[in-house]
Amino acid sequence: MNRRDIVLVVDDSPGTLGVLNETLENAGYTVLMAQSAAAAMMVIARVLPDIILIDAMMPDMDGFEACRRMKRNPALASVPIVFMTGLTESEDVVRGLEAGGVDYVTKPLQLDEVVARISVHLMGARRTRSAHAALDTAGRFLLATDAQGNLAWSTPQAARLLAKAGISETACDWVAAWLGETGERLPGEVAATAGQSPLLQFVYVGRLAADELLFRVQERQTSSEESRLRERLGLTAREAEVLLWIGHGKSSRDIAEILGLSPRTVQKHLEQIYTKLGVENRAAAAAVAVRTIG
Repeated sequence: MNRRDIVLVVDDSPGTLGVLNETLENAGYTVLMAQSAAAAMMVIARVLPDIILIDAMMPDMDGFEACRRMKRNPALASVPIVFMTGLTESEDVVRGLEAGGVDYVTKPLQLDEVVARISVHLMGARRTRSAHAALDTAGRFLLATDAQGNLAWSTPQAARLLAKAGISETACDWVAAWLGETGERLPGEVAATAGQSPLLQFVYVGRLAADELLFRVQERQTSSEESRLRERLGLTAREAEVLLWIGHGKSSRDIAEILGLSPRTVQKHLEQIYTKLGVENRAAAAAVAVRTIG
């Protein structure tokens, strides 16, 4: 499964969100939307976008301040932020760049230009992430397994992080099932999510040898909504993620792309969710999710 890049669009205008959603979806991107900076922060706590398109002038918190706050998050260090603005004075452009933005597009938007600029910045971000991945292979929070999930080795830092989350570093039985879903996997995919506090993600770095796979272990923030679903409904961390996105109206394909899973895996999680909730379909599960987090 080739993962589509995720674009987070932040704008207080429903009209602008609608136009950009259609344009970017047609261009092959997965689009997440937020009508305020606060809503954008909540989205980022659940899923890391590949690029952010944000309106400079919004009520409560403008795009410049939102960008500054986003860039304080280490996970967003290499995520490009592009401003949408009607402001064209040089000091406004400089203000956006100083806040951490990489570019800006002016309103009214020229949609072809927006798509082209997003493509250029995503290519640059991919090069940056590749460089970071190369550094990670000599870094600290790493472990390697064979294709059956048997631990080959782990760094001391990764072992301590696993222990902190209450996870046995030898419990990698998810590896074989994950590999078998679609064949060869892509570097950067989230292979598994486990633990409680902290919640950990195992990100695939690549193959070191024919039967040696390297994973980076990283902490992931959980939203209060996910926590409520997990605790009140007796779900696993991954099931809570899937149900949360079902409650937000996302399709199985979108959920697969957002969470780095295959559609078949999402369907398996849905089947488990239906059983645990005692419901028969997606609509009923979504209703349970909305009631639980409401």
